[in-house]
Amino acid sequence: MQQRIKTFKTLSRAASAAAFLCVQALICIGTVYWAVAETLGLSAMAALVLGGIFAVPTAFVLITAIRMAFDAETDPANQ
Repeated sequence: MQQRIKTFKTLSRAASAAAFLCVQALICIGTVYWAVAETLGLSAMAALVLGGIFAVPTAFVLITAIRMAFDAETDPANQ
């Protein structure tokens, strides 16, 4: 297995790609959260509980996006 290339250039590209993917994911998940909360007419406490339910898969999606961006940008085959 080849060593990953970790220079400032590759790490800054990975950070940029991760930020882009995370923002897109947050927009999509936030839109679904807002649509569900408004459609059901949830109170403030119920909306917070729904937000907590949405937090776990959101964290998983963000971690996955960050890992994918890092793996793609530091892979020697992509350089």
